[in-house]
Amino acid sequence: MLLFRQAERKDIDCLVQMLFDDPLGRLREDSQMPLNPQYLSAFEAIIKDDNNELIIVEDKGDVLGMLQLTFIPYLTHIGSWRCLIEGVRVHKAHRGKGLGTLFFEWAIERAKQRKCNMVQLTSNKSRVDALRFYESLGFQASHEGFKLSL
Repeated sequence: MLLFRQAERKDIDCLVQMLFDDPLGRLREDSQMPLNPQYLSAFEAIIKDDNNELIIVEDKGDVLGMLQLTFIPYLTHIGSWRCLIEGVRVHKAHRGKGLGTLFFEWAIERAKQRKCNMVQLTSNKSRVDALRFYESLGFQASHEGFKLSL
């Protein structure tokens, strides 16, 4: 039975390994042990912020996937709230089995519980399969996104 829950400190090593385990992740993540302390600092900041949730999906104690939800208040759209989904990963052994769809259905319901009127996400243009997956869920590439590395 799948369990969707807030990540705990004991999950961090596994989560970082999932972030590292793809071509882009290998370029920007640090998989060395002991874990880089910046990951622990980020985790602490996330769990202390009521508008951030680091969610995992597990089955019988095994972590199968992760994502981060950030709830953002906006003045636009009549002072509405949005949910930003980032850091989406499904463990490679569990891809292609419908888990991603179930995870997003759960995340969208969570956004509704938080009274959000929009769910948004970004994905690297090189992640062709991910882009196709998001479109299959009804997400539209309606905006052009920009990033500036600092």
